[in-house]
Amino acid sequence: MGIFIGYAGYYLVRNNVPLVATILRDEHGFSAFGLGVVTNGVLVAYGLSKFFSAIVSDRSSARLFLPIGLALSALANLFIGFVPAVGTSVAFLAVVMIFNGFFQGMGWPPSGRTLVHWFSTSERGSKTAFWNIAHNVGGAGSGALAGAALAWFGGWQSAFWFPGIVGMVIAIIAFFLLRDTPESEGLPPIEEYRNDPAPVEEDAADETASTWETVRRYVLTNATMVKLALANVFVYTLRYGVLVWAPVYLADVRGASLGEGIAGFSLFELAGIPGTLLCGYISDKVFRGRRSPAGITFLIGVFLAVMVYWLSPVEWPLWISYGALVVIGGLIYGPVMLIGLQALDLSPRRVAGTAAGFTGLFGYVLGATLASTGIGLSVDHFGWDVTFMLILACVLLAIGFMYSVGRDEDAMRARRAKALQ
Repeated sequence: MGIFIGYAGYYLVRNNVPLVATILRDEHGFSAFGLGVVTNGVLVAYGLSKFFSAIVSDRSSARLFLPIGLALSALANLFIGFVPAVGTSVAFLAVVMIFNGFFQGMGWPPSGRTLVHWFSTSERGSKTAFWNIAHNVGGAGSGALAGAALAWFGGWQSAFWFPGIVGMVIAIIAFFLLRDTPESEGLPPIEEYRNDPAPVEEDAADETASTWETVRRYVLTNATMVKLALANVFVYTLRYGVLVWAPVYLADVRGASLGEGIAGFSLFELAGIPGTLLCGYISDKVFRGRRSPAGITFLIGVFLAVMVYWLSPVEWPLWISYGALVVIGGLIYGPVMLIGLQALDLSPRRVAGTAAGFTGLFGYVLGATLASTGIGLSVDHFGWDVTFMLILACVLLAIGFMYSVGRDEDAMRARRAKALQ
């Protein structure tokens, strides 16, 4: 509950700029390009921070690391809310939001550290899936909290300072709920307690290795981890490519109103909650802790749903497009969750957070950029048909990389089982 509530709190103060974008544009003269620079700056800063913060987090107490990051992010939002000069300059706002993006990167790594230390491999899928919906809860709460602030207090700054205060309170709650590791509480390691050995363990050479040497061995030069990171690029391109452009596509091609387009955006996000839980359960119970088969199954469903979303005749009712969006949203968040989970599963506990941060770095810096800038350029220059062909190609590439990772995963488990005999 500590990492669930704490990580949901991060989303309340992650990037509230789009929620007040029209005000900043109409009342303060911010251009669409300028607002896009701010948003992309946050994503890139977050992706970089997620990797480098993970290196520190793997050597730190999760009980301290997560609340401190949330408190710093809340402070950045309070700064925006109470310093009027921030709203007069795109550059000023971008700098503060980039700092906020770096603080945001301190949320995932300690959550991953907590999951890998408190839950063994065969149960981690379900537990990680439950934790992962915190970002859906926090994302929905972000809009609700900012809307309430604007209604109660007025002024665009309230959409930052009010969530900032709430974020501070949640940071304190998370501190009291969290614990670092079972060993820090006088308990045995979870693998020993549940008699469920991890597929990867450190060997004698790792005992004297430096942090950099361990990261290089298990993450940077690990072919399996690199393939997992590349799979994440295409999964994130799918996630954001469909989500971010849903209002535009529904309006331009399906004739939807602004409100109907936003409704499609919301349905996509909400569908991710049951889809993520189902994917985690299937990976644990049906595939017995093997993540790739579950991810590939869900991606095949995404491929078919994207085909329906793209090829449905214009005269068909809008609810069919909504239905396709719900299926895509319900299925894509499963692979998003599983890739981070596989990074935890397929690396020693000492570098598990770093491994997950490495895949996140690829997903946010490359995948999100392809989804925003790349798809935007494709639509402008080649139209929606070519764009959807590129999206379907991303599905196939993600499946290919996940299949290869799955083979590596099976080989690791076989070696581990043989070593324990």
